[in-house]
Amino acid sequence: MVQGKILLKPGTLWTSVKDRTKHALQCGALLSIPTEFEFVEQNEVRFLVRILSNLVRKDAAKQQQKKQTASSSKDFNPFLPYDEDLFVADISDTHVCILNKFNVVEYHLLIITRVFEEQESLLTVEDFVAMLACLADFDGLVFYNSGKSAGASQRHKHLQVVPLPLTPSGVQIPIEPLLASAKFQDSIATIPGFPFVHAFATIDPHWAKSPLITAEATLDCYHKLLRAVGLDVVDGRQSGAYNLLATREWMLIVPRSQEHFQSISVNSLGFAGALLVRNEEQMQILKNQGPMTILKNVALLS
Repeated sequence: MVQGKILLKPGTLWTSVKDRTKHALQCGALLSIPTEFEFVEQNEVRFLVRILSNLVRKDAAKQQQKKQTASSSKDFNPFLPYDEDLFVADISDTHVCILNKFNVVEYHLLIITRVFEEQESLLTVEDFVAMLACLADFDGLVFYNSGKSAGASQRHKHLQVVPLPLTPSGVQIPIEPLLASAKFQDSIATIPGFPFVHAFATIDPHWAKSPLITAEATLDCYHKLLRAVGLDVVDGRQSGAYNLLATREWMLIVPRSQEHFQSISVNSLGFAGALLVRNEEQMQILKNQGPMTILKNVALLS
């Protein structure tokens, strides 16, 4: 059993998320980015594609971050210290939960380490304890952008959680129709509908109810998935960038070759079937190429 302490009181996270969101909006700490969306179908998946209405505030914040990095001669870290107005809950003695300042999806959470760890470092048993503690209270999709080529925008290690369902109607996650056809070899599977390197595993849906007990098994599953896609461990880091997605019922890893397809940035949510474009020009590129084709181009060919 994992040594450590869970500080999150069961049954309190969702209420804390809603209360803190209301507070952060009122005081201006939470700068939600409005979007419109439409569905784009390819390969039996109805991809949810959001188009951003206004990125001025986020772009301005990025410029300010660059200035702070230049003036201090070290990378600016928005998580040390984090904005208290965005604080949601203490999860464990190693992790806290805060709101994503520039959220596109409502109630988008970040699970951050209390002390600095590199985003390209391997996930640890403590990371999985924190993830499971949140999933026990919050039925969501957890994702991890490991490395800049996987869409990571901050070096400080952080997992992210968005509530389910991702779509306003139909399946909870757009890629769900493809998961039913998973082809297993022992405990690891591939999805025939994914034209890129990946590894998939199902998990006991009751795993989240005992985070301290099941974190070790979850960590073991994670390492099996890494090995299945050829990501070796070198000095505590994986040998390449990847995206990780996890729910209460499954986990998926996709190695990455690059962050962008043309001008379109892709992070973990893209492999869940949810993509984001900045303008109509990018939306047209996505429609012309097809969202699954874009995913294929930023992953590794199978």
